[in-house]
Amino acid sequence: MTKVATIAAEVNRKRVLCRVSIEVLREKWGVSEEEPMRTVGENRIALQAAARKVIENEAYEEDGSIVIRGENIS
Repeated sequence: MTKVATIAAEVNRKRVLCRVSIEVLREKWGVSEEEPMRTVGENRIALQAAARKVIENEAYEEDGSIVIRGENIS
């Protein structure tokens, strides 16, 4: 069972993986665990804005990815 949905962003010509937990998707949009990517697609603009905020704050994980948390999503 998928616990995290991952999307990619490009920053300075480098790929940054942006992860959002199924729990956050469920809290924000009531996603089912079976179809997280549908919810990601339907809410792409909000997730991209959230990813932009995290990247601008340079809140990278050790592996260079970012984690989108509920408080990052408007």
